[in-house]
Amino acid sequence: MVLYFQEFAAGPNATLIPVAGIAGKLWTFSQFETVFLTDAFITEMPDPDSPMVGRGQGITHTMFSIVFTNQAYNGSTLEIQGIGKQFEAVREYSVVGGIGKFRFARGYTTFETISMDMPRVHSVIQHNVTIRLD
Repeated sequence: MVLYFQEFAAGPNATLIPVAGIAGKLWTFSQFETVFLTDAFITEMPDPDSPMVGRGQGITHTMFSIVFTNQAYNGSTLEIQGIGKQFEAVREYSVVGGIGKFRFARGYTTFETISMDMPRVHSVIQHNVTIRLD
């Protein structure tokens, strides 16, 4: 399965926001103990206007659920967990479970930033999922 996270880190439609950090320090990905929440659109293709299949919701340090909203997997989730590696080219995390069509899912997933539009503070992140269902 290949999915694309549409992440906006600023602006009126931001999908990634800092919610906690060290007092007096700039809350950024590189600042230890900064906590970000995400509610990113997940699409079928890199184009932000391609069909939405779900949302990536959670804490980016990294524990979140992929909540599927498309017809094929509606209501199913995959649970992703691992340490935050925001600045690595390819980030690998564990698939630790799921519900619905992904009940008992186990596996791994990789995230790779494939485009970044700094003026819009928008990035597209390719998400490759390999799972085993027992």
